[in-house]
Amino acid sequence: MTHVPVMTAEILQYLRPEQGGLFIDCTVGLGGHSRALLDAGATRMIGLDRDLDALARAGETLAPWRDRVELVHADYRAIADVLDARQIAFVDGALADLGVSSMQFDAPGRGFSFQRDEPLDMRMDRSQGDTAADFVARATEGELADTIFQYGEERFSRRIARALVETRRDTPVTSTAQLAAIVRRSIPRRGYMRIDPATRTFQALRIWVNRELEGLDRFLEVAASRLRGGARLAVITFHSLEDRIVKHTLRALEQRDALVKVLTKKPLTPAEDEVQRNPRARSAKLRVAERMA
Repeated sequence: MTHVPVMTAEILQYLRPEQGGLFIDCTVGLGGHSRALLDAGATRMIGLDRDLDALARAGETLAPWRDRVELVHADYRAIADVLDARQIAFVDGALADLGVSSMQFDAPGRGFSFQRDEPLDMRMDRSQGDTAADFVARATEGELADTIFQYGEERFSRRIARALVETRRDTPVTSTAQLAAIVRRSIPRRGYMRIDPATRTFQALRIWVNRELEGLDRFLEVAASRLRGGARLAVITFHSLEDRIVKHTLRALEQRDALVKVLTKKPLTPAEDEVQRNPRARSAKLRVAERMA
């Protein structure tokens, strides 16, 4: 299983690790971006992740720099607590890659993908919280429809919610194959479909389970405030809902608070050759802001 970090060249260009200093990777994942930053000259790294499996893999990736790296089991939104616990006021660069990692999609038993039949889990942090199956089992039809519409931008959300409620009266919906089949039956087929009909519903449930949009704006504010003057925050998103929050929050921090200068007026996207090498990079968008001196 090969993990390919997204837009690494652009991250190195904007975060400038060759100047040295302390960097924080708020979603360290399997350690690919952190490895590149250390390789390019970062003095120290703090890596956060809420997925214990990912942290274990990051430890392997970053083993050559283990005396300069600290890995922490924490949600990226806990950045202030993590830094305060270490009496660190400011960092020289920060990164958040908000996508689900290749490992999470590919590892059996995680429930992020409908490519295999497995338990409907979807938690990034399996040590706590409700699974997608828990939510599907107890949510009202209205809550299911609203979630699938809001987080999946799925126009047939009400049909899907109705079908889920009808199904669970007789049989609990506990597997990815079950869920995908219910969604596919609920959506009218009209010729060629660019993506699998289940894609948007899976995205919506994953976002709900992991609270992916909650507190993202506050995280950006706190992360920007913990940058040293001239240091930069880079954020990679993989769907429009996240990107919209990042765009508007960074703009407010620039125009309202004069805390940062946004360096990417439009989001950067992967080069064509990167998308060919790593098709999962195609939806990535990178936005960068620099802390005002």
